[in-house]
Amino acid sequence: MDKDKEKDQQPPHPEAGYSIGGASEQAGVTNGIQAKAPKQRGQWAEVWHRLKKNRMAMFGLTVIVIIILTAIFADVAAPYSYRTQNLRRIAESPSRDHWLGTDELGRDIFSRIIYGTRISLQVGFVAVSISVIAGGFLGAVSGYYGGKLDNIIMRLMDVLLAIPAILLAIAIVSAFGGGLVNVMIAVGISSIPIYARIVKASVISIKEQEFIEAARAVGAKDFRIIFKHVLPNAMAPIIVQGTIGVAIAILSAAGLSFIGLGIQPPTPEWGAMLSGGRMFIRTAPHIATFPGIAIMITIFALNLLGDGLRDALDPRLKQ
Repeated sequence: MDKDKEKDQQPPHPEAGYSIGGASEQAGVTNGIQAKAPKQRGQWAEVWHRLKKNRMAMFGLTVIVIIILTAIFADVAAPYSYRTQNLRRIAESPSRDHWLGTDELGRDIFSRIIYGTRISLQVGFVAVSISVIAGGFLGAVSGYYGGKLDNIIMRLMDVLLAIPAILLAIAIVSAFGGGLVNVMIAVGISSIPIYARIVKASVISIKEQEFIEAARAVGAKDFRIIFKHVLPNAMAPIIVQGTIGVAIAILSAAGLSFIGLGIQPPTPEWGAMLSGGRMFIRTAPHIATFPGIAIMITIFALNLLGDGLRDALDPRLKQ
């Protein structure tokens, strides 16, 4: 009798599982083989996973990819050269030969819009790069060190913020002249304060965290901490603002070209094309309409992507 009781009190065999409430549960062991835990996504893989769920953001990304490919392969996609003139077909409406019609000099509008994609994207990305590099550096130094240096940098940014961005760009272009390079520099400088403030706010919240204290404890220099530890962890808001900033830069460059201070003819820039067609808005509205639509679609797609990135990078939306 005692042997039977001892047998009943013995723990079950490891492969037999454990009975809880009459149900057999196998804790991580199946037929003697340990079950593997599901593989976790990395940080950027998780961001991409959330971004894919946003249909509007993916639509914007698709449009931007098409625009970029159009700019890269403009020589193949454009049926005519942007310089080719046909004085017999001036201000002609859209037709089979010219899908979007011709402009006031008989040039194919469709081809000029395709080549103009290169200019607009170049202005957008280069101007934002100037803003991110300069503004990011100033904001990181200001937020990390604080004190008098922070006060000097931020007061300078306040002075720049007090001037509307487009007026500051007009002043710079008026002083140094038009042209592609000067337009990119002018638009980039006008956006520096925005990125400086964004980076400063991120750096202030990051610099007191434990991994920064650990880097200081092992003797890492300040610039190494800023560029190797602080800025990589402050990239989320910069990426979102940069995406929207490209749209703002394209619109600013188009505005400068529209008033004659930006990229000069015969370079096919969308703002300059709008400016050239405004005098024919009653007799040939397509000359100004199609470049305007190109600007609208590009900025709309960039804003959709920027909003989607903001939602995907926001940790509060992580489930």
